[in-house]
Amino acid sequence: ILVNVDARRSDKPGIFKSSVLVGPGGPTGQRYDKMRLVPFGEYIPARSLLGWATSVGKAADEDRRRGTAPVVMTLPDGVHVGPLVCFESAFPDMSRHLVRMGAQLLIAQSSTSSFQDTWAPAQHASLAALRAAETGRPMVHATLTGISAVYGPDGERIGKWLGTSASTAAVYDVPLARGATLYVRLGDWAVYAALAVVAAFCAAEGARALRRPARRPPAPPARTAHGSPAHPVR
Repeated sequence: ILVNVDARRSDKPGIFKSSVLVGPGGPTGQRYDKMRLVPFGEYIPARSLLGWATSVGKAADEDRRRGTAPVVMTLPDGVHVGPLVCFESAFPDMSRHLVRMGAQLLIAQSSTSSFQDTWAPAQHASLAALRAAETGRPMVHATLTGISAVYGPDGERIGKWLGTSASTAAVYDVPLARGATLYVRLGDWAVYAALAVVAAFCAAEGARALRRPARRPPAPPARTAHGSPAHPVR
């Protein structure tokens, strides 16, 4: 069982949001502390200046502490699992790094209780499809309050979504996969290539503008001795 924890640790000061793996004999000692926290929801940026936000909303009364490194956990059957916590499923570089570390299955744990009855839970669940297709690894998006979904290594949904009104458990057969996608191998090459094309286009247009001769302003109309414009004689 992969348990999500939002509590103080006994070995470190402060509150951490963590994934803890519990095996048949109890806690396995495998733990991941969330690295990318939600601004205002889990910490207040520049709290000395923006701390007043806690009085007008549901901002964090106490900043959560950040984890320092990604973790790949090993299940009793030898499957390697890469955990992410909630907001982190929006960052493709994190899932890529877990796969490069050997993760065969990606799991995101979440609780989207602040966004019930909106489009946000469905959008959040759909992010797992992108991460699965990018990395070529299946991904599970499991929520306490939100939409839970499972995707295969090609990003196709497995089974049905469990909606916000469901209070149940479901079992899914999740196919594993091998190999590495272009994204896992090369990273954000598509973004960098697009930026390079835009930069080259801007440089070419700038050079062309410098070589283009300046246009001369039109000559003013001829005037008579009295200063009024001259009229053509018909």
